Amino acid sequence: MNLRSIYYAISPKSRFLVRKIYYFPVDFLNYRNRSKNRLVPNKGDIFIGGGDFAEQGKHLFSLLEQYAFIKPEHAVLDIGCGIGRVAVPLTQYLTRSGKYEGFDVVKKGISWCEEHIAKDFPNFKFQYIPLNNDLYHLTDEKAENFKFPYPDNSFDTVFLFSVFTHMQPLEVQNYFNEIYRVLKPNGKCLSTFFLYDDEIESEISKENRSFRFPFNKENYRLMNEKVPSANIAFHETYLSQMIQRSKLTLKNKIYGSWANRGTGSLFDFQDILVFEKN
Repeated sequence: MNLRSIYYAISPKSRFLVRKIYYFPVDFLNYRNRSKNRLVPNKGDIFIGGGDFAEQGKHLFSLLEQYAFIKPEHAVLDIGCGIGRVAVPLTQYLTRSGKYEGFDVVKKGISWCEEHIAKDFPNFKFQYIPLNNDLYHLTDEKAENFKFPYPDNSFDTVFLFSVFTHMQPLEVQNYFNEIYRVLKPNGKCLSTFFLYDDEIESEISKENRSFRFPFNKENYRLMNEKVPSANIAFHETYLSQMIQRSKLTLKNKIYGSWANRGTGSLFDFQDILVFEKN
């Protein structure tokens, strides 16, 4: 059993606690030395992604500039905003005529964002939405039935980083439909996935891969059967059908490096899809 499997075997609350304990020495030293940026959370409080928090945020923002054509005056929606990884660089980009909305299923992330971002940037708003997700939060509220708390045609840009990689098909379909509803005409949505086709399906399920999806659920594959939301990969044909049902239009696809399909300097770790509301 690898470390990832052990991590998934414990409860969501325990996962947060383990990380807090593991990074306590680093966070304590930063506190003693007063060396931490106010807009960077303690490492023990970060529950999304890896690497340097600030640098990762800047990198994801650069993807929005390059592929979603985000503008300073845009109204943007950050779905699964976490603990503000992309919101932080956007504070230095969006003008007062622009606005930011973000929501997440993890309350501690929203609380941090309200305390460290929203207080100083009144056009940034964060909402805690207690939806069920067996990786982060257990409740009876299902994402497949969730209606985004925003009017139709509200946003120029919508984005989701490492969100659809933790959602089941019915949930993804509902989010596609809701994204279409809240996007303005010609608005863009950038999101990340783990995508596969018939050609690479056997490769991504091999035991000797450190990052693999061994459990076949027909049209999608799971990394961990006991925690279905841990990581999920979708067959491209199946996902295309879901996109068509939502009326979104796929404008761009950039393969990431996770399945060795990325090309040159264009790739991220996950696969990137860009949609448009025509």
